[in-house]
Amino acid sequence: MANLDTREWLLTNGLGSFASGTVADVRVRTYHGWLFAATNPPAERTLLLSHLEASLEVAGKVVALGTNYWGSGQLESAGYELLRSFDINPVPTWIWGEDSWLLTRQLLMPYGLVGEEGRKGEEENQDFSFCACPLDPASDGFCHRLLMQYRYEGKDLGVLRLRLLISDRDFHRQQLFSPEIHFSQLLLPQQVCLQAIISGRFGTPWHLRWTKGEYYADAVWYWDYKLPEETQRGLSDREDLYSPGYLTIPLQPGDAVTLAAQVGFPNPLQDAFTTKTFAAAVQAEQERLSRIFGSQQQGGEKNPGFSHIRSQLLRASDQFIVYRASIAGPTVIAGYHWFNDWGRDTLISLPGLALVPQRFDLAKGVLQTFGRYCRYGLIPNAFPDIGGEPFYNSIDAALWWVETLGLYLEATQDWQFLAEQFPVVQQIYKAFLGGTRYQIQADATDGLVGWDARGVALTWMDVVVGGQPVTPRRGKPVEINALWYSALCWVSQWAERLSQIEDGNSSVRLANQAQRYSQQAQQVKSSLQKFWNPKLCYLYDNIEPDDRRNSQIRPNAVLALSLQHCGFSQQQGRAILKVATSSLLTPYGLRSLDPTDPQYIGEYVGNPQERDRAYHQGTVWSWLIGPFIRAWQRFYPQEPLPFDWQPLLAHFLSDAGLGSISEIFDGDIPHTPRGAIAQAWSVAEIIRHLPDI
Repeated sequence: MANLDTREWLLTNGLGSFASGTVADVRVRTYHGWLFAATNPPAERTLLLSHLEASLEVAGKVVALGTNYWGSGQLESAGYELLRSFDINPVPTWIWGEDSWLLTRQLLMPYGLVGEEGRKGEEENQDFSFCACPLDPASDGFCHRLLMQYRYEGKDLGVLRLRLLISDRDFHRQQLFSPEIHFSQLLLPQQVCLQAIISGRFGTPWHLRWTKGEYYADAVWYWDYKLPEETQRGLSDREDLYSPGYLTIPLQPGDAVTLAAQVGFPNPLQDAFTTKTFAAAVQAEQERLSRIFGSQQQGGEKNPGFSHIRSQLLRASDQFIVYRASIAGPTVIAGYHWFNDWGRDTLISLPGLALVPQRFDLAKGVLQTFGRYCRYGLIPNAFPDIGGEPFYNSIDAALWWVETLGLYLEATQDWQFLAEQFPVVQQIYKAFLGGTRYQIQADATDGLVGWDARGVALTWMDVVVGGQPVTPRRGKPVEINALWYSALCWVSQWAERLSQIEDGNSSVRLANQAQRYSQQAQQVKSSLQKFWNPKLCYLYDNIEPDDRRNSQIRPNAVLALSLQHCGFSQQQGRAILKVATSSLLTPYGLRSLDPTDPQYIGEYVGNPQERDRAYHQGTVWSWLIGPFIRAWQRFYPQEPLPFDWQPLLAHFLSDAGLGSISEIFDGDIPHTPRGAIAQAWSVAEIIRHLPDI
């Protein structure tokens, strides 16, 4: 892999579907393919079209343009050797060529929420946008489609051959040949309809259209592709792909051919499909983004030349916003390629993804949805894909919901929404005060919130290996109690405000509640001093159920300083930030553990268990740069930020997942990017602090 450019690109469609691959056009992950369709948005992501293997015949010479790894260890790299250039903007674009010819390929995944619900949302000025893609009547307003365009330049006639390589598999797993797997194909004028039949079960139907060319049915299996990135991750690394046939397309100099792969059976009422379709779709996507972000894409006062990066960051942020069918509303994909939507990640991301870009309808919709599913005083950490009860395995999602609701209300002054959501706020308050699942409850003696359930991990440091939490934080975690204090401050303010709106007995009751909440907040603020470690001039990370203190230096202390309401003194905050700056701060975010700690792991490598054990034991999390900046601005408002933006922005523009921010980085220099190539809260926290760059 050393000689190949395996930086990655990503396309999404607002439903959880995606396309992804590498600059070198070689597949190195299970998650590389051109059409992963989220058939139950944003879930049930299924690989249908892996790619089109291309060759070009010019003047009697046939040139293979593909690049593949094979299980034998052989690298077929003819295509990469001919690759002249690659650009991610405005869409992924490759140019291959020799002296006498050039071939350009572009890919685009149109936005996929369409139909009556989409049009209704548009009429009501909701923050969703739509592609003009005709649907099968049974498609429920979802369009999963990939557009491809090839353009030829040269002296002589060129003949382009495109061999379809397809699948029907879950996006987490590879497809392997089996006599139980069959693919049916129905050839129609300038399109072919394809569907897998696996052990008698019908797979997802889809079809491929093209503007010119001749299709030849020529069924064959291609065995033993190797996926080197999966080898490094200690996972299954082989794949077999099926080819039902190929297209032959004569191209005169200047000619183009456009193709579309789309889920569902062909619709006889489809719009005309021409070479202009691709350009129209690109323009439609640019107009959609312009409607959403408008002037937000322009540069700020501190850096007038920043408009390009700002525009790219906002575009990256939109890739995480998806529609979830099971709740009929918006949610946030935590990261690509393999994450679904998570409550904690969504709520932490929302200020950067929605409030800063002024997508207030989006923020309101997400808060409303999560509030509607509040149970036992807890906010879901995940929703099921088909029916069933949401997962309530988080102590902090409810507290982040309150914190994010507060930020939304400060930004919008939407006090009617506060009145609607206040019963949810009170439900959370009562549950934390009186006790709820996982023995979550405020301590009657000091007001601090704790939990005491074995075998689970309820904070953001949530890895469990072999039934044991890697970072056990039972008891009273510091950032949970900082969130609890901030929540009590919010609730006191809100009850006071509502008391001024209500009449009679309701007004008196709310005023009394506001006073009680304020008194409890003061009790918690006083008790937060239990976390102060005078020896280290830092905060204890956790107070365990037996009252022992965990003195490990972790970024949770910084989180505790970054919330809207902070319970620590100026002197303490400054001391904490000095320790965090020297021990945790890197050019890409904060380490999850001090490198001098005996449990520190500097590289996030190895098999899944080894990587899980390293996840919160020193690994750098880029999203934590946001809380660090907010804390610094609170406690050192007149001093320059001890952080250089350039490495992280250079990573965004030209490293790993091009045009996005990785989930994590190694704790050790050179801080290699790891994990998901595009992470919602990583992008969101940078957007949140764009004015500071």
